[in-house]
Amino acid sequence: MARKVVITGLGATTPIGGDVPTLWANALKGVSGAHTLPDEWVEKYNLPVKFAAKASTPASEVLSRVEMKRMDPSTQFAVVAAREAWKDSGIESVDHDRLAVAFATGIGGVWTLLDAWDTLKEKGPRRVLPMTVPMLMPNGPAAAVSLDLGARAGAHTPVSACASGTEAMHIGLELIRSGKADVVVCGGAEAAIHPMPMASFAAMQALSKRNDDPEHASRPYDIDRDGFVMGEGAGALVLEAEEHAIARGATIYAELAGTSVTADAYHITAPDPEGLGATRALKAAMFDGRIQPEDVVHVNAHATSTPVGDKPEYTALRAALGSHLDNVCVSATKSQMGHLLGASGAVESVLSVLAVYHRKAPVTINLENQDPEIPLDVVVGTPRELPEGSIVVLNNSFGFGGHNAVVAIRSV
Repeated sequence: MARKVVITGLGATTPIGGDVPTLWANALKGVSGAHTLPDEWVEKYNLPVKFAAKASTPASEVLSRVEMKRMDPSTQFAVVAAREAWKDSGIESVDHDRLAVAFATGIGGVWTLLDAWDTLKEKGPRRVLPMTVPMLMPNGPAAAVSLDLGARAGAHTPVSACASGTEAMHIGLELIRSGKADVVVCGGAEAAIHPMPMASFAAMQALSKRNDDPEHASRPYDIDRDGFVMGEGAGALVLEAEEHAIARGATIYAELAGTSVTADAYHITAPDPEGLGATRALKAAMFDGRIQPEDVVHVNAHATSTPVGDKPEYTALRAALGSHLDNVCVSATKSQMGHLLGASGAVESVLSVLAVYHRKAPVTINLENQDPEIPLDVVVGTPRELPEGSIVVLNNSFGFGGHNAVVAIRSV
């Protein structure tokens, strides 16, 4: 029988909280992290979108000056979140040969890469720093967390766009189930609020252009939604084999009951309009966790607030859960934090674990006129109490390239 995998530590740095307690408190209040950008490059490049959801706590308030200089911002966020999760887990000693890392990103060290390119053009090759490649590489966050914790059972880096952080959970589950690790630190990090990605996303009409009202720009399921809001930050979770956690007397938040990864093979950016890949992912995660539709009480939806993205997810949820979907509380927390790209699935998994642990669903904001083509019955507008007994929460993530990843989290 496969080993049971549990969650014993949580960490996060986000636009609505620089640690997990603040994130959770604000997710229940419905705080918006989207604001007009103060950076001079917004006007310098005449960007069509002038706002985003920046991390509420700068990494410089947590990391040393030396650490800041040696890490891209995405890696800085990863280390901040992973250290909080590790401390929260209460692990005092571990067999480092049985400790692994699975830390994701969607874009990676874009600040390092493009700053180095500017340096090369303006000042020549001798001024390019020797740490540039280690800082820009997509596995930088996983490597840094592995080095920080002494994780020698593997350092994995899923890069599957906006599904990356959730896919890291899938890798972590498989590492423990297979017996290759006893503890895995999973997560995702992103720091792409930079003029080039902002300009590119705006050019493809993916970003909201509500420059006059940033706090209300991310509005999943609303008929007037016009795109997502760029966010940044990281989320981290400590996964453990149940017997390992029990042996050391750990506090267990929840069980990671099932995961899945599928692909649409439909389009490089657009989701399958019928949600077929997402449906397969939802059903596969439920099958993996031996979960029936009636077990599911809450979904933290991908729900980016794009005109073409929200509806296929609803179609998939209806296909996977059937009529029971009408009884399920659905939260679209990107309405508060914006879209953290490769970090989004990890941060939303943290929220999903807390929803199970505290029996409460966080809120969706800015939903004023629900799209009639997305007839969800229970979109959480105020914190919703979840039932007692055994419950399951699903967290969905879908990414450019047709990546789909779902995790199922069960109460213990």
